[in-house]
Amino acid sequence: MEFYHGVGIVYEDNHLLVVVKPPNMPTQADASGDPDLHSTMKAYIAEKYQKPGAVYLGLVHRLDRPVGGLVVLARTSKAADRLSEQVRKKTLARQYVAAVQGAAAPEGELNDWLLKDERTNTVRSVPEGTPGAKDAKLRFARCAQAEGLSLLRVKLYTGRSHQIRVQLSTAGVPIWGDARYGGGKPGQQIALWGAHLGLVHPTKKEEMHFDAPPPRDAAPWRSFDEAAWAQEAQTIL
Repeated sequence: MEFYHGVGIVYEDNHLLVVVKPPNMPTQADASGDPDLHSTMKAYIAEKYQKPGAVYLGLVHRLDRPVGGLVVLARTSKAADRLSEQVRKKTLARQYVAAVQGAAAPEGELNDWLLKDERTNTVRSVPEGTPGAKDAKLRFARCAQAEGLSLLRVKLYTGRSHQIRVQLSTAGVPIWGDARYGGGKPGQQIALWGAHLGLVHPTKKEEMHFDAPPPRDAAPWRSFDEAAWAQEAQTIL
């Protein structure tokens, strides 16, 4: 895999750019002023193709700053519109790998109502009907257990802020290393990774699938053996 300023380049053509966002890089520019994925990849396009002036690159979905994994960017406005439509229709298939604390159920579906506090940038589960709350749905399957952890494959049906982190914490299996919702300790890297991405090419109309596993030599991923990762790769949600 080719890398550009820490970002892995998985696939590119005239319409799409599929990359692996490193953990702790914002998806887009924020108040921190830190290098962000969107701006970094615009610089990559400008440099590689020697494009003068402003470079178009559409952002159609995001990952939380501490979370690494697959992101697709649109190189044309037509691609951006068609990918955004897939996001709206929930046909842009995003699946994640998470290492959670405790013994998760073999499989399950979580349905919650989530309310975001814009002042603190935190999200909590609230009763249905709470003003401002949005419905959130995901499915998960347990692929393995080791050292007090469960390895989960997670499929999103909605794309709410901090959704996986809050829903799993509410369900009693918080994500390892999540300082905000899981009691993570300083120096720990949240064990949530955007590992699988499926989409329909905006012009060719072909189904495309991409996989990028987390760094398995890092904690806590290294707690799981080859059989666990093989099971994760074969799990269908």
